[in-house]
Amino acid sequence: MKKVIVRYKVKANKVEENERLVKEVYKQLHEEKLEGFHYTTLKLDDEVTFIHIAFADTEQANNTFSNLSAFKKFQANIKDRCDESPVVNKVSVIGSYNFQIDAI
Repeated sequence: MKKVIVRYKVKANKVEENERLVKEVYKQLHEEKLEGFHYTTLKLDDEVTFIHIAFADTEQANNTFSNLSAFKKFQANIKDRCDESPVVNKVSVIGSYNFQIDAI
């Protein structure tokens, strides 16, 4: 199982564009009902820092996600949108309790 957390900061004038692109990824995920992939995106209270948490149950689920057209579009110009480029960290879960995040 692949587990990563990605953190980056976008330019203040690119926040809206970044959010739109992220929402397009979620739209495609919901339409395609990708199994075995768990994903959430958070925005910190500074309004420019984004954190993506992705857990893939299998390499196939991870590859399917990586090949989504909306995800490729999101990644295409990310460095142009960022003040701080994405940093990817592999993580291990030490513990979890009733952890589920849904957009409100």
